[in-house]
Amino acid sequence: MNSFDPGAMSAMDQARMMQVMQEMQMQDSLKMYNDLVHRCFMECVDSFRYKKLDGKEEVCVTKCAQKFLNFAGRVAMRFQETQQEMMDEAQKSLAAAAAAGSGSNETR
Repeated sequence: MNSFDPGAMSAMDQARMMQVMQEMQMQDSLKMYNDLVHRCFMECVDSFRYKKLDGKEEVCVTKCAQKFLNFAGRVAMRFQETQQEMMDEAQKSLAAAAAAGSGSNETR
């Protein structure tokens, strides 16, 4: 199994990787924001008679945005839980493999 060791990378490569990760995170944030604006606008704004939202539209946009953010937060939390479970399983597998490897060395 291939394992990624960031410590084996040069400082320049680590900095480049961090920059790429930050750019990806910014793109994800912008996409989420754009999706939120598009969804809530399409769902809540009925007319263009006035510059400002009317009371009904404003309440709708507020509720829509809150639901969207709550949902995004729950998804992120579940993703973190899943990632942690995967890391735990990987660590158990590595520990079992290391134990099996050291056990076979003792019998030689």
